[in-house]
Amino acid sequence: MSGPEFIPAAKPIIGDEERAAVDAVLRSGMVAQGPEVAAFEREFSEVLLDGRAAVAVNSGTSGLHLGLLAAGVGPGDEVIVPSFTFAATANSVALTGATPVFADIEPDYFGLDVSSVESLITERTVGIMPVHLYGHPANVGALGDLAERRGLKLFEDAAQAHGASLGGRRVGTFGAFAMFSLYPTKNMTSGEGGMVSTGDPEVERRLRLLRNQGMERQYQNEIVGFNARMTDIHAAIGRVQLTKVDAWTRARQENAAFLDANLKGVVVPPVAPDAVHVYHQYTIRVVDDRDGFVRALKEEHQVGSGVYYPIPNHRLPSLAQYAPGLDLPETERAALEAVSLPVHPSLTQGDLERIAAAVEAVAGAGA
Repeated sequence: MSGPEFIPAAKPIIGDEERAAVDAVLRSGMVAQGPEVAAFEREFSEVLLDGRAAVAVNSGTSGLHLGLLAAGVGPGDEVIVPSFTFAATANSVALTGATPVFADIEPDYFGLDVSSVESLITERTVGIMPVHLYGHPANVGALGDLAERRGLKLFEDAAQAHGASLGGRRVGTFGAFAMFSLYPTKNMTSGEGGMVSTGDPEVERRLRLLRNQGMERQYQNEIVGFNARMTDIHAAIGRVQLTKVDAWTRARQENAAFLDANLKGVVVPPVAPDAVHVYHQYTIRVVDDRDGFVRALKEEHQVGSGVYYPIPNHRLPSLAQYAPGLDLPETERAALEAVSLPVHPSLTQGDLERIAAAVEAVAGAGA
């Protein structure tokens, strides 16, 4: 007799509507950046950005890189970023020729700590780039105030935070630009891709130039640019997903509420009083033997989980050069304790009950 079916940590949802949308593009013969991309940008702006401009690109990392370039970041500059994030955040700064400067996080929401950021500002600092990690908004109110007071720009890495908000204001509408990832495991996907939002018409124009070899009209190249275009195939997938993301977010929030009420023996994720969390990940803390906890969930209970991120950016071989001797205690603690449980919309009530029972069993046994 076989055991229970494995519950994956993440599960992209691609259905018949997405397949039909792709087929329609293929039949049209217009496959490169075309009418589907323009429609996707317009609809993304309306659904998730309260009308702020949106520019589609071929990946989230391209979105960060081109956003920084469009905002004027380059060699000699410093941008303050968290170390507790995916490497793309700091990579994008380094790719402009600027220096990523790593700040510590606050313990509750895994976002940039304002006092740590302020202590790192120098005459070379031009911007602060918080990450809305796991779907919870960073403290962009206080960070935005700090940036304004010190004459800096605020940039948003919103890769994991489609639809999240703080104080009634959507993430992606605070910074000089913001980037949303459309990778398959995100809250919505285009297969691969990114979307960059901005309220500055000049930044928007530079983004559109940079993604398309520096031209808006064919063979009239104005600046040196990249090929970072989104295809109509990807945009067609994204347009369908955009019609579903609100319902998926509600499902994630309902799943999280069940886990909040039923998990025992672990620290569940708090939510700031004025924040809307969209639960890209449901991230708990396991204080003793996190890795043993993860292993037991999988091997004994067939429950998947994810560890994001076990090695902070400032200790990666690729980025350690920017952080000699750096001490980030909250970042190090999070890297040892954080584990993300399944929260995706495909979970059944039975799955949720199994996850809660497994966590209680493993936590109670001390992993």
